[in-house]
Amino acid sequence: MIRKIIQIDEEKCNGCGACASACHEGAIGMVNGKAKLLRDDYCDGLGDCLPACPTDAITFVEREAAAYDHEAVMRNKHGSRLSQWPVQIKLVPVNAPYFDGAELLIAADCTAFAYGSFHEKFIRGRITLVGCPKLDQVDYAEKLTEIIRNNDIRSVLIVRMEVPCCGGLEYAAKTALENSGKIIPWSVVTITTDGRILGE
Repeated sequence: MIRKIIQIDEEKCNGCGACASACHEGAIGMVNGKAKLLRDDYCDGLGDCLPACPTDAITFVEREAAAYDHEAVMRNKHGSRLSQWPVQIKLVPVNAPYFDGAELLIAADCTAFAYGSFHEKFIRGRITLVGCPKLDQVDYAEKLTEIIRNNDIRSVLIVRMEVPCCGGLEYAAKTALENSGKIIPWSVVTITTDGRILGE
C-alpha cells in the first residue's frame, strides 16, 4: 500500500540515537552508527522522531510500505530494547556517535539467556557491549579503555554470571575504568545460573 512513512537521510544523520529513543514503536534502531528504519510495519507515520532529530535527517515520504501493524508493535514492546549494532566487544567501533552521553552496559554473553527480563532490566536506555573472555580468549581491557577514554560515557553497568570465568569480563571492565583516567559511576550485577540476581 502507498502510505506516509519516515525516511532517514544517512548523510545528515550524526548517529546520536535521539530518534530511536523518541520512537515509541521501536521502528528505528542504530546500525553501524547511523539511524535506520528497521521495519516499515512498525512506523505509524505520526513522526514522533522528527522533532527529536537535531540534524533534520528525518522527513516524511509517501511510498509503497507495509501497513502499520499495531499488534506487532505491541508484541515488540515486550521484546528487544537494543538500540545499536554491533554489540560484540570485538566488533564494536572504538568511536561512535551513540557513545556520546551513553549509559554503558558491559554484559557477559550468557546473562541475557539466564535472566528472563534482561532487555527491560538492563538493555533499555543503555548502549550494550557483550563478550565472553573465555570463548574469545582475549582481554577486553584495552578496547574498553579506549571506548571509555574517547567518549562521553556517563555510567558503566557490568552484568556477569556467578561462574568464575565471568571474572575476566568484570576485571577487564574495572581495569578499563581505572586506565581511562576518568571518574565514572559504575556498578556490578551478578546473575545466578538459575536466573536470579545475586543478593535479591
